[in-house]
Amino acid sequence: MPTRRIIFSRIALDASIGILEHERIATQPIHIDAEIEVDVHQPTDDSNIDSVLDYRTLHAAIVQTCTAGHVNLLETLTDKVADELLGAFAETREVTVRITKPSAFADSAGVAIEVSKKRDA
Repeated sequence: MPTRRIIFSRIALDASIGILEHERIATQPIHIDAEIEVDVHQPTDDSNIDSVLDYRTLHAAIVQTCTAGHVNLLETLTDKVADELLGAFAETREVTVRITKPSAFADSAGVAIEVSKKRDA
């Protein structure tokens, strides 16, 4: 079956994330990159958005998962986003999600966690 890859580059938002006391009281910026491989079940009909997986719904799911509430670990949030994309969208075959905390260290552009998950066969 053919597949299509939908790629999000650096979705920027503020999230309640972190295990340290100062991270628990204020949101902080995060950047999300995601690659979503989806099964293509039908030809693309240029006049019908329903002929493809609408990337607006994927974006909304990513944002909602990242802003739903406090998460202590970046690893946990990365897993949650990947699991949501696989669980909520039946045509999703595989996802790679990277979440970066750009303000984690003053001497770097950020620290990121990346996870890749596949749908069980």
